[in-house]
Amino acid sequence: MIWITGANGMLGSDLVPLLRDGGWDVLATDAEVDVRDSEALRVAVASKPIDWVINCCAYTAVDAAEANEAAAMAINVDGAAHVAEVATSLQARMIHISTDYVFDGQATHPRTEDEPRSPIGVYARSKAESEKRVAAAAPDSTILRTAWLYGHHGGNFVHTMLRLMEEREQISVVNDQFGSPTQTVTLCRVIRQIIRRDVHADGIYHVTSRGETSWYGFALAIRDLALERGLLSHPCEVKPIATVDYPTPARRPPYSVLSCAKIEGLLDIELPSWQSSLATFLTEAAELPKHTAVV
Repeated sequence: MIWITGANGMLGSDLVPLLRDGGWDVLATDAEVDVRDSEALRVAVASKPIDWVINCCAYTAVDAAEANEAAAMAINVDGAAHVAEVATSLQARMIHISTDYVFDGQATHPRTEDEPRSPIGVYARSKAESEKRVAAAAPDSTILRTAWLYGHHGGNFVHTMLRLMEEREQISVVNDQFGSPTQTVTLCRVIRQIIRRDVHADGIYHVTSRGETSWYGFALAIRDLALERGLLSHPCEVKPIATVDYPTPARRPPYSVLSCAKIEGLLDIELPSWQSSLATFLTEAAELPKHTAVV
């Protein structure tokens, strides 16, 4: 049995059906089982034959975290540690989801797993600390760092862009932050491969789409592909701006690209490009009922 925490989130909403369709028995829990309460976690899995634990639960509101540090730390750090402790008590393998934000973004090369963490901001610090706590509580755990994640469920950059582009004639998007847009399904498929092959992949691995772009470049691609698929009624103008012209409570890493050579070598796979994943995603979105295609 596979236990997924944060099952109703953007990632969990894709991961649960993917694993169930693959024939696994999945225990999906979300807010009804509070990861901040270690006893609640133990009760939720009591007498269940858990083989794998996948922690998708996280406080992901990057800007809100600046004013809610206690809440972010309680979920991302203490909560993750509690899940890892329960996984260890069950003798279950654990997969923990982390982020590119553990780096400050000052490098000019794709970051590898063995480079030192250098988080900036509350959310970033909480995720960096969660990695340490999970590794301490479950030494054979697999930590998967991803970046610029988007999917069909919940709020994300793609959905926001589609909504704003439909509402406005012109929008502005930052052009000096770089990363690798990654569809949830890409990460889900890697998780499925690890479980299916029963790979003993303890330690940290990076999982993103191939290639890199800026938020501005990502927005342009979203617009052009969405127009081709009839998701937008008009060609909204997208203007590039600098980060300093779009201040936010939390600082963002200016260069957020991760090297994924380690996971590709482990699983003998080639991750998809961000462009091909986005094209597939928007083709799927065009086939959804209109009220679910754009959130």
